[in-house]
Amino acid sequence: MITLTLDGVRVQAQEGETILQAAKRAGIRIPTLCYLEGLSPRGACRLCLVEVRTWGGRLVPACATPVQEGMEVVANSERLRELRRAILEMLFAERNHICAFCVSNGHCELQDLAAELGMDHVRYPYRWLPFSVDLSHAKYGIDHNRCVLCGRCVRACAEVEGAATWGFSGRGIFTLVEADLGEPWGQSKTCTGCGKCVQACPTGALFEKGKATSEQVKRPAILLEITERRPRA
Repeated sequence: MITLTLDGVRVQAQEGETILQAAKRAGIRIPTLCYLEGLSPRGACRLCLVEVRTWGGRLVPACATPVQEGMEVVANSERLRELRRAILEMLFAERNHICAFCVSNGHCELQDLAAELGMDHVRYPYRWLPFSVDLSHAKYGIDHNRCVLCGRCVRACAEVEGAATWGFSGRGIFTLVEADLGEPWGQSKTCTGCGKCVQACPTGALFEKGKATSEQVKRPAILLEITERRPRA
């Protein structure tokens, strides 16, 4: 077992665990968005930034940083709260997240984080471009305007379903999640129609067709349930 300090509390963790896993066991809240249990960590959104004082105050993503013996971590402070809010505001500024018209309104992790961090306005200029909505799939749709590029759908498809349908294309504000190297989702030759990507999506970017405003409720925990039920070799 490894002993570290989280917000002044001595915590024990197993070797190979991350700071986020140790914090969860200790009941210490660290906000996340791109992280989802059952999928590999990526540290893409940076909302789980923590300060490691034993590393000179270095900021690291808690979801992707392994614990070390004697590590002293600050998981919650005014500095971290301001950094997380700034990151969240930039996510809102990059795409069109008008909650009142979204199928996931009231059931959105991005919206929940805004409430938790006290974000009632965006201090940065909006940079979003009007992207298309792909409704070519028989059961599902993807609205790129709601996407936060967390990659949870990409990992769910590749790691849990094994189809590897989704991937990233473009750069910067032009980055999109696309199926089969840019094919319309409904024409994908690899998609199994399982819906795991939809359940993994934290916003209204991926949704079930026929859902109106506020009607899309997801179960992201199903990814962990599936992986835990699979037999181990």
